[in-house]
This record gives sequence, C-alpha cells and structure tokens, in this order.
Amino acid sequence: MQAVDVEAGSPGSILRELFECALRAANPMHCVPDFLPDIPARGRVVVIGAGKASAAMAKAVEAEARQRGWLERVEGLVVTRYQHGVDCEKIEIVEASHPVPDIAGEIAARRILELVTELTAEDTLICLVSGGGSALLALPADGVSAEEKTALNRALLRSGAPIDRMNCVRKHISAIKGGRLAAAAYPARVVCLMISDVPFDDPSVIASGPTVPDPTTVHDALGILEHYKIDIPASVREMLEGEGGETPKPGDPIFAHVENIIVSKPSEMLAAVERHAVDIGLRVVSLGADLEGEARELGREHAQLARQLRNERQDDQPIVILSGGETTVTVRGDGRGGRNAEYALGLAVELDGATGIHGLACDTDGIDGVEDNAGVFVDPDTLKRARKSQVSASGSLLRNDAYGFFAAIGSLVMTGPTKTNVNDFRAILIL
Repeated sequence: MQAVDVEAGSPGSILRELFECALRAANPMHCVPDFLPDIPARGRVVVIGAGKASAAMAKAVEAEARQRGWLERVEGLVVTRYQHGVDCEKIEIVEASHPVPDIAGEIAARRILELVTELTAEDTLICLVSGGGSALLALPADGVSAEEKTALNRALLRSGAPIDRMNCVRKHISAIKGGRLAAAAYPARVVCLMISDVPFDDPSVIASGPTVPDPTTVHDALGILEHYKIDIPASVREMLEGEGGETPKPGDPIFAHVENIIVSKPSEMLAAVERHAVDIGLRVVSLGADLEGEARELGREHAQLARQLRNERQDDQPIVILSGGETTVTVRGDGRGGRNAEYALGLAVELDGATGIHGLACDTDGIDGVEDNAGVFVDPDTLKRARKSQVSASGSLLRNDAYGFFAAIGSLVMTGPTKTNVNDFRAILIL
C-alpha cells in the first residue's frame, strides 16, 4: 500500500483508512484458504457453518476447492446474519436473526444437526465458525422452548455480562453448541475453521464452541444467571439442575477426530493496523486486542490517556492509540446504540472538546449492536455540535442513546455488513 501523507489527510480520513486496513486483514478470502485440510479421495465433503463471517468463509472455501480440484464433491449449509449472505455455488447459504434468535436460525440449526448426524468415518466435515454463530445456531435443548430461550437471550444481552459468561449459559441450553455438534458428527473427521471475535481467542467461547470441549458446567451457568439477577424460566432451571444439561468435556473420545483452528484473530488485525500506522508516519501506542469492561468507562479511561500523551509529547509526530476487544453495556435506559457508540460517547464527554484529539470506534462486522452503523467518529467539536443540535451528551448516556446522539450530529460511520468479524476496533488520533 502506498504511504499516505498524514499532514495532508484529514483526521477522519486517516482514522477511516486505519479501519479499512483492519477489515482487509480479517477478510475471509485471505485468511481461510491456507488452513483448509487435504481431502481424502473417498468420502463426502460436507461444509457447515454459522456466524456473521461464515458465508464469506464458505465462498473462500469454494474458491480454494476449485483450485484444488474437489469443488464438485462439496455440499453443505451455512447460516449467517440477515444481509450477510453471499452467492455460493455448492454450499447453501441461509440467513437468520442476530443477536436475538428467530425461527429461521432454529430451522437452519436443526438442518445442520441432521446433516452431520448422517456422516461416517470416511467423511470430512468442514465447519466455518465466526462471531454471531451462537445466536444463529438457535436450537434449544429438549425441554426448553424457543420462546423461553429467546427471552433468556434478550436478558443476557441487556445484563452487561461479558461474552464468555453469556456463552456459558447458551451452551448448556442448546442442542448443538458446547461441543454437541462434534458429538453429532462422530465418527467423521471434523476440521473447524474459526474467525475469533472474543477476547483471548478461547475456541470454546467463539460461537459457543459447537465443536470444542466445554470446560464449563451447568453449575457455572446457574451461577451466572443468579449473579446477573436474570429470571430463569422453569424449563431452563429444570434443565440446568437436572442431568441432561451437561456438555461434552475435554478428554471425551468424540473429539479424537476433531481439529479446531483459529484462522484470524483480533490481535493479528491490530498488528496489521499497527504496521500500516507506522508506515504512514504515526507513533503507535497499542493497548492490545483483548480489552473488556463497561464501554462508557473504558472510553473515559482512554480519553484520560489521550490527554496525558498529548500533554507529555516531546515532538510533533502524530500519535495513534489502538485497541480492540469487546466491551459491554449494562442497559438501563430505552435508547439506541451499540457498545462502540457508548464507548465513544464516554470518550467525548471525558475529552470535553480537548484540541487535537480525534477518535473512531467501530465493530469490524459493520454492525454496532443491532444498529445500521459500524460505529462513530469523535472530534474536538463533538460536544459543540451536540449543543447546537440541542442534544445532551449526559442525557444520552443516561438513556443508553449513544446512537441517537451521534446520528443527530452526523458522526455515524456506515459501512454495511463487512462479511467478517474480529470484534471491535478503536483508534484515537492525537495531532
């Protein structure tokens, strides 16, 4: 890529350029092919998957399979979020709801389970898993109704619980997650390719680990629900307190022919952006790709760091603070907005118009929460424009209405679905 003259570019264009670099680094067409297995001459080749990147991953599989000469043997089914589908030749792509499951996701999950149950020891199952797969593989365990599972999922999303705790609960009330897909596919060879969207890249957390041994227990799941004061439907409590809710554990022989491979990580995305930032003349301060915590509070912390770096700087070289991870939002109001907008609003409030500091916070899947924006921009005039538009920053935070705040001042970042997902990307530019 040709180097960009930082002085000639606007802060917003520089930040957007860094975000686009992040998306290129996580493009499934680049990161999937090298990890595909060698395919035996005999047996079926079945491809299944779930997640916001899974359809694009399926297209990458087909392209590589064509090059290797086994595309005609491919069959399968992948479920992705509405508007995240792509055209595939041999693999059926269906769309369903995320983050709250719907009947389309349940039907797709049931079809996937039926498909893998037919496999033999001669067959190869290629699983394509990415963030969002947990909601899209929406098949409740026997005895748990879809309505109760959906209500529980809504409560988890509003609770402020981190993704690993939410997925612990999801695994134990599912017929397909928490290693149960691998159990259904046994004795077939299973190769699961994952794009990680979770802090620390735990395979058992990515999409609730459908092909991964589950180290958590039903008692863990119950403890999480009680900790976050979530009402537990009677059928769910019966499942978790009975014997049928436990998931397959490490050491179970059903995993003897299973290989789980992470093909793209948030840390790799951030490293690619860091290299590009250096190439265009920025000094990089990287906070890592695994940050968690309440979104608005992290935004405030990063504002304080940005001020400190600006005040202590000994030269004129622009600085960029990079970070990734997955924050949480404890929903108390009735507003709109995802975790990136809430982070950015906390950032803007704490900066309070500080000169020379600009920020971008976006989800790499192009969807911040359930909204139509990937994220937002922040600049020194953010609060000034809000006052002119008669929008209160503090009031918007109180209502969890960060989307409404940034929409009113024209600071939303719109990309549409990116067809990948390596979690959040944040950059603060100090000029």
